[in-house]
Parts: sequence; C-alpha cells; structure tokens
Amino acid sequence: MFDYVHDNLHCDGVNLAEIANSAGTPCYVYSAQQILDAYRAYDAAFGDLPHTVCYAVKANSNLAVLALLAREGCGFDIVSGGELFRVMQAGGDPSRVVFSGVGKTRGEIEFALQSGIRAFNCESEGELAEIDRIAGEMGTIAKFSMRVNPDVDAVTHPYISTGLRDHKFGIDIATASAVYKRALSFKNLRASGVSCHIGSQILDYSSMLEAADKVLALIETLRSDGIQIDHADLGGGLGIAYKGADSAPGIPDYIANLRKRVEGRNLTVMIEPGRSIVGQAGVLLTRVLYTKRSPAKEFVIVDAAMNDLIRPTLYQAHHDIVPLTRTDAAAAVVDVVGPVCETGDFLARDRSVEGATPGALLALKSAGAYGFAQSSNYNSRPRVAEVLVEGSSWRVVRARETYADLIQGESI
Repeated sequence: MFDYVHDNLHCDGVNLAEIANSAGTPCYVYSAQQILDAYRAYDAAFGDLPHTVCYAVKANSNLAVLALLAREGCGFDIVSGGELFRVMQAGGDPSRVVFSGVGKTRGEIEFALQSGIRAFNCESEGELAEIDRIAGEMGTIAKFSMRVNPDVDAVTHPYISTGLRDHKFGIDIATASAVYKRALSFKNLRASGVSCHIGSQILDYSSMLEAADKVLALIETLRSDGIQIDHADLGGGLGIAYKGADSAPGIPDYIANLRKRVEGRNLTVMIEPGRSIVGQAGVLLTRVLYTKRSPAKEFVIVDAAMNDLIRPTLYQAHHDIVPLTRTDAAAAVVDVVGPVCETGDFLARDRSVEGATPGALLALKSAGAYGFAQSSNYNSRPRVAEVLVEGSSWRVVRARETYADLIQGESI
C-alpha cells in the first residue's frame, strides 16, 4: 500500500525517498503485498467453483512479479512466445497457460506445444489450420478455444476496447457454432473451451456479464451438438481507480455475479485479469529537474518521460501525481513534462501538483500496469530500474539500463 507516514510517502514499510535516492530516478516501485492481495481476492471469490485465474502477462511482465504469482499457483494469459519464456523462467506452470493473440507465428506455436500449455485461444480459422498442421508434424494434439466477438461495447477507451464487430479480435459469435463444427475435421485439434475478452479498464462490469451470458449460451449450443466444451474463458478487464476520487468495481462482487451464471454447468471458469492485479500496486518515481513559465502556462520538467510511461500520451490517461514528502507549499496548476523531444511528451496537463520544485521527488500513482511493459528506448534513453518492496525490505528486480545496453546487438 502507498500511504504517508509522518509526511513521507511509503510503500508498505519502506520510505519511497530512500528507494529514489538509492536506486535513482526514474524508477518503478511495486508492492508485493498489494499484488498478492489482488490475486487472492480473485481466487478466494471463486470458492469451490473450478477455476483458474490467468494473470495477463502483458500488464507487467517483470520476472519477480511473475514469480510471486507463480508461487501462489496462478495461471497465466500470454500473447507471445516471449511472454511464455518469461513465465517459464519465473517458475510458472505451462499447463496453466493460455495463449491468446491474433497473430501467432509458427515458431511461437511450436514453442507452446513443446512446453505443454493448457490451450490456445484462437482468433481465426486460418490459425486453427496452422496449429493443426504444426501439431500433426509434432505428433501431438492441441487444445483450443475460439475467441468469440460478442459485439458488446465495453465503454472504455477505443484503443483498449476489443469486443465490437469492427475490431480485429476474435470471430463473430453468430458464426462460432459453424466454425467449431468445421474444426471437427482437424485431426490434431481438440475443442476445449470458448474464449471472450471485450476490453480493458472497464469500470461497469455489466458489459462483461452480458458477454459472459452470450458465451455460456454458445457453450450450451455447442454441447447440444456433441462438442465437449470443458471451460469458459471469460476474459479480464476490470478497471482500477486512476483518480483519487474515482471508484473501481469490487473483485468479489464481480466474481459473485459470474459464479451465479456458471454454477451447475460443469465448467471450469478461466479469467485473465492484469491491470486489476498489478495496476495500483506500482508507482513511477521521478525527480523535478527544472520549472519554467511560458506566456500561457507553467511547466514542471521531470526526469521521467513518455518513453517511460506512455499511457498519458497514448490514451490521454490520468495518473495522480503526489510529492514523496509533503510540505506546506501551495499547489500549482502545471504541465508535468519530460525530456523527450516531442510535444506529446507529457505526464499530466493543467494539473494541480504539490511540491513540484527543482530537486523534489514525485510519484505517479497506479502505474504498475502497462507502465514499464510499454516503455521504450526512444531518444536513446535507457529504460528505468524496477524495484519490488516486500514488507520492510526492497530490492532492485530489474537493473537500470546503461548506454552500453542501448547498442547491444548492433554493429557498424
């Protein structure tokens, strides 16, 4: 948890200023306890209903984070061969992995089959044919679910909405039954489930329940046609409160509503939460470099930039910004910007920020999901350090990149 103790912002039992001054800035800091609490909330809410919570690795793929969850028995939702490699390096069980994504390559499919993953979430008939061909060459049977597109509006940012008919994801739910029947002709595939994911950062989960109802109705149709479906993968998508005044959906309430729909159907439920497990468990620490005023506004220039946290630029996302040490200084309305040579390099615009004077340390809250995972080396900026806090201790779980790291693998 991130709270002030005697005016100093702490992560669990650690003063964040200590981390910033020792590990340097910018850096990401994650609370192990908060990650585990969120995962356990999902797991406990299902009770004795057969289920697997598959953490969406794309949200935050740090090995230490994955290892925390693997030790809890968590499953994993992956979208690339690289994510599968990370999961296995962290001690994750491949048999609890589902492989999603619209563009799986031959090499990724081979790696997944060799590793013994639970199932592929397939998104086209062409993909089914390719997996069947590769599984046949390898002498194995591949389990699959079709990702269906239920045409349900997730009411979220358009870039992270995935369940409408004009999106690239999945197949039209109206055609799914016919696709499953045609898939019976593939000798190296076995239908195992039905998958659905309508989007991310959903604050009203009624749309997710609507999608679940459609998936469960499809499963009953498939079963009546003799296709033995054993699990329903109902996606992730629960949002978090990025603004202090916002409220987020409760994990127990959402899962309770899912349970009511699934109980008695002899199905294992799989879900793929990411943001709601790690999002609020992380902050990005940054130091103020300079301040300046133009005729129009005041700027606070910090050492973090859009290459470190692209969400404000990409999604117009909001992250609360707070000082690591509270003072009596008045807040000012400013633009918080970074060193990258882009006008779009901002972390906040027209925001009231406290204590943003040169040398001051600030924290961008709720940055544990899609923060470091989407970072880059744009402007030849080394990627930042990542830190994990466990109770009253902390450790660097990804070293800050060096200039030498920037050119590794290149040649003249």
